[in-house]
Amino acid sequence: MNLGNPISLALVLTVLLVFGIPGGGQMRALGWWPTLILSMLAGSAYKAAGGPFGFIPDLVGSLIGTASKVMPGVTMTALALSLAIFILFKKLTTKQVGMLGILFWYVAAGAGGFWSYVSDSIGNLGTSLS
Repeated sequence: MNLGNPISLALVLTVLLVFGIPGGGQMRALGWWPTLILSMLAGSAYKAAGGPFGFIPDLVGSLIGTASKVMPGVTMTALALSLAIFILFKKLTTKQVGMLGILFWYVAAGAGGFWSYVSDSIGNLGTSLS
């Protein structure tokens, strides 16, 4: 399968999330865990794609900047862990999980450490698939 580039991968994953979350066709709706995993993969594809998908990192960067101004001294690691706790313990719809999964991926990848390594690996995987 040749998706061409990370932009194509981001597009395909986004379409899958948009139409897979509500379901209703021949396939069942995506469950909670598949939605979270696909949204994290989509976030990584957005990061690798840049270009027309640059609005996603810009939006997330604005949200992170706002959080840092409201709570000076807060680190990206603290924001990532807070988002993970919120996603795991708050009762969310799969649509909410999809949106927060993409947001979480940017924050976690920006925090460095393990998540950054995973994000880079997924970005490299997306590039090698294309």
